[in-house]
Amino acid sequence: MSDKLTVPDSYWSLKPEELLARLDSSPQGLPAAEAQKRLQQFGPNALRPHKQATALGLLLNQFKSPIIIILIFATLVSAGLKDWVDAVIILLIVMGSALLSFWQEYGASNAAEKLRARVSTKATVLRDGQPQSLPAVQVVPGDVVLLSAGSLIPADGVLLEAKDFHVNQAVLTGETFPVEKCPGQSAPNSSLAQRDNMVFMGTNVSGGSAHALVIQTGSATSFGQIAAHLTLRPPETEFERGIRRLGYLLTEVMLLLVFAIFALNVLLHKPPLDSLLFSIALAVGLTPQLLPAIININLSRGSQAMAAGGVIVRRLEAIENFGSMDTLCTDKTGTLTEGVVKMDAAMDAQGQPSDEVFRYAYLNAHFQTGLASPMDDAIVSKSQPDIEGVTKIDEVPYDFIRKRLSVVVERAGQDLLIIKGALDNVLAVSTTIRQGGQNLPLDERQQDSIHNLYVKWSDQGYRVLGVAVKNAAERPKNYTREDETDLTFIGFLLFFDPPKPGVKEIIQNLARLGVQLKIITGDNRLVARHTAEAVGLENAKILTGSEVNDLRDEALWHAVEETTIFAETDPNEKERIILALKKRGHVVGYMGDGINDAPSLHSADVGISVDNAVDVAKEAADFVLLQRDLEVLQRGIIQGRRTFANTLKYVFMATSANFGNMFSVAGASLFLPYLPMLPKQILLINFLTDLPEMTIAGDNVDETFVQQPHRWDIGFIRRFMAVFGPLSSVFDFLTFGVLLLFMHSGEAAFHTGWFIESVVSAALVVFALRTQLPIFRSRPSRAMLLVTGLVILVTLALPYSPLAPLLGFHPLQPVYLLAIAVIVGLYFLSAELTKRWFFRHYLK
Repeated sequence: MSDKLTVPDSYWSLKPEELLARLDSSPQGLPAAEAQKRLQQFGPNALRPHKQATALGLLLNQFKSPIIIILIFATLVSAGLKDWVDAVIILLIVMGSALLSFWQEYGASNAAEKLRARVSTKATVLRDGQPQSLPAVQVVPGDVVLLSAGSLIPADGVLLEAKDFHVNQAVLTGETFPVEKCPGQSAPNSSLAQRDNMVFMGTNVSGGSAHALVIQTGSATSFGQIAAHLTLRPPETEFERGIRRLGYLLTEVMLLLVFAIFALNVLLHKPPLDSLLFSIALAVGLTPQLLPAIININLSRGSQAMAAGGVIVRRLEAIENFGSMDTLCTDKTGTLTEGVVKMDAAMDAQGQPSDEVFRYAYLNAHFQTGLASPMDDAIVSKSQPDIEGVTKIDEVPYDFIRKRLSVVVERAGQDLLIIKGALDNVLAVSTTIRQGGQNLPLDERQQDSIHNLYVKWSDQGYRVLGVAVKNAAERPKNYTREDETDLTFIGFLLFFDPPKPGVKEIIQNLARLGVQLKIITGDNRLVARHTAEAVGLENAKILTGSEVNDLRDEALWHAVEETTIFAETDPNEKERIILALKKRGHVVGYMGDGINDAPSLHSADVGISVDNAVDVAKEAADFVLLQRDLEVLQRGIIQGRRTFANTLKYVFMATSANFGNMFSVAGASLFLPYLPMLPKQILLINFLTDLPEMTIAGDNVDETFVQQPHRWDIGFIRRFMAVFGPLSSVFDFLTFGVLLLFMHSGEAAFHTGWFIESVVSAALVVFALRTQLPIFRSRPSRAMLLVTGLVILVTLALPYSPLAPLLGFHPLQPVYLLAIAVIVGLYFLSAELTKRWFFRHYLK
C-alpha cells in the first residue's frame, strides 16, 4: 500500500477500476490497518473535527477572563513592590477557585462526551472484506461504503454498484425530487447536479442500495468546501441569547461601578496600588464568573439524568428549549399507536376478500428495495404465496410526491407493472377497474363505490391502500414515473395499528404540564380522527395538507392555533405548520424518524428522534429517544425544566448578592478612612460563597415549577435584581452601623465582622431564594446543606485560626458574633417575606 495518497482531480470522470487502483483499494474495501494509517493522513471525516476537552485545556480555560489576568498581573506587581504574603494568599485563592470550577467542568465534560458517542452517526464500510458499522468520522479515502434507504451519505465518492438507487441531494443542488444514481463516468467539467455517478457528503439515500468508493472526506468534500464559507454554528437558542444579554448587563454595570470606586478611593487619598488591587478584586468578586461553569455543569448533569430516563441529548444547549416546549407535534404511528402495523385483509374492488389482490401486493412488497415501510413488512409477514417463475425487472421507488410504489415483474414472458400506494394516488393513474374477471371503465359510479368503501374502513380505523396493475410492453430502457398510466384498479389493502395502552393518560399528563399535542400525519383524515378519538382527543379540528396549501401564511398562523390534527401532509406542509406555530410564539417540538421528517426536525425548536430512526433524522435531531414512547418524552420535559430551574437559581443568587455587595462597597468607600475590605478578603468571600453555589446543579426542584413551561425573561431578572440587590445592601449598611457606631470597631475588626456577615448571609439566603415556595415547603439537596454548613463553620473559625493575621482578620468578642447573627437572621426573614411578595406580584 502507498505511504502517501493523493486524490486525483476530476475523479468523477475516471473509470471505477482506475480509481480503485489510484487509491490502492478494492471492491472488498481496505484492510483495517491501512484504514488506520489513512485516518492519520487525512484526519477525521468531519467538517470541523470535534475536539474533546482535555484536562489541561479546561484548566487553562479558567484563566481566560481578562479580569483574572489583570488581577494576577497586579498581584505580581504588588509582590515586587510591597507584600509577598498578600500576593501569595491572593494567588492561592484565585487558584483554588479555578481548580474548583475545573473539577466540576471536567467531570461534566467527560460525562457529556460519553453520551454524545452513544448517538454518533454510523457508516457501514467494508474492512478486510467484511461489513463493519463504524462512526462516520472514521471513514477514509479508499473505503467502500454500503448505502441503503435512509442512510446519511458520510463522504464524497463514486458508485461501484447500485440497484434502484435514488438520492435526495437538495441540500447541495436544490433539486426537488430524489435523483437516480448509477455507476459510470461523468464529464470532467460537469456540475454537481450532473455527476450521476457520485454521491455527496450530507445528502441522504431515499431508495435502493449501492456500494460507493470514498474519495474525499471532511472539509475536502463538496459540502465541506461550501460550509467553510458559511456559519456552521447552530442557531442561538432563546436561553443562550438570554444568558449572553444578562452577562453583558452585569459586566457593564460592574465595570462602571468598579472604575468609579477606584477613582473615588484615589480622590480620598487612599494608596493607589491598594485601591487598584481592591477594585480589581472587587470586579472578580462581583462578576458572575461562575455563570458559564454553572450552566455547563447544569446542562451536563441534566443530560446524564435524561439519559438515565431514556433520552440522549445531542445538543446540550437545547435542554432548556425542551423544558420550555409548549407544543409537541408528532406522527401517530409508533407514538400514539403500537407502531407494529398489521395487515388485516386484502379486498377486491367490490370489497370482498381476494387472494389475487394479496398476491399482487406481496410481489410489490417482496421485490421493492427502496424506502423501508412497515406496511411492506406487514404484507410480507402476513403469508407467503407461491411466486415461483416470477422475476423482478425494475421498480419505480416510492416518493412523497407520488405516494405510490411501482414494481415491474416478468411472468411467462410478459412484463407486469404492479402499483401500490395511497388510494387517491393509485386511482389517479387508473382508467379501468377489475370486476367479475373483467376490466370495466372506471366511471363516476365506480369511483363513488370505491370512495364509500374507503370511508367505511377509514372510520373503523383502518389505513387503506390501493392496488393496480397493467401489462407492460417489454422495453430495453428503465421504467419511470411516466409509465404509471392506464392501469387497472384491482382492490384494497387494509392495515391496522392499535393505540398504545396508557397513551390516553400520558397525553393528559402532557396537557397538565402545559404541553399541547398536535398530530401531523400522512394518513387520511378519517383514520387520523379515529386514532385521535381513541386516545382521548375528542372533537379535534382537522386540516388536510391540501387545505394547508390553500391558506396564505397569515391565515395558517391563525388556523394552527385551533387545529389538533393535520392529515394527508407531505414534508413541505409539515415544515410550514411548524414554522407557523413558531410564528405564534410557541416553543415547538417535533418528533419524527423518517427521511421526510428531516426538514421539520431542523425547523422545530426541539427536534426529537428515536434510536432506530434513519441516520438523516437522528442527525437533524436535538434529542434521541431510546424508546419511541411519549412517557419517555414526558420524563425528558420534566428533566429539562429541572435543569432550567437550577440554572435560574444561580442567576438569582448572582444578581441579588453581587449587586447588593457592589452598592454596599460603593457606599462604604465614601465614609471609611480605609478600604472597606482587603483584596484578599474579597477574593476569599468569592471563593467561599462559590462552594454552596456549585451544588445548585444537583439541587431538588419544586414540583410546582415543572408543571408549566418556563421561558427566559430578562425583564423578570432585571426586576429581581432591582429588588433583592438593594435589600442585601440594607443589611450590609446595618452591619456597618453596628460595627462602627455601637461597637466602635477598628479596621481589622470591621473587616472581620463584614467578612463573616457577607459569607454567612450569602450562604443562607440561597435557601430562601432557591424556591418560590415558603422555605419549609421546599427541601434542598443534602449536598447543599452539607457544603453550606461547612462553609459557615470555616468562616466562623478563620478569625480564631493561625491564618487570621495573614488574612487581616481579628478575633471578635461574642457580642460581635451575636449582633451579626441577629442581622443575618433579619436579612433571611426579610428575603423570605420579600420573595413571597415579589413572586406574587411579578410572576406571570
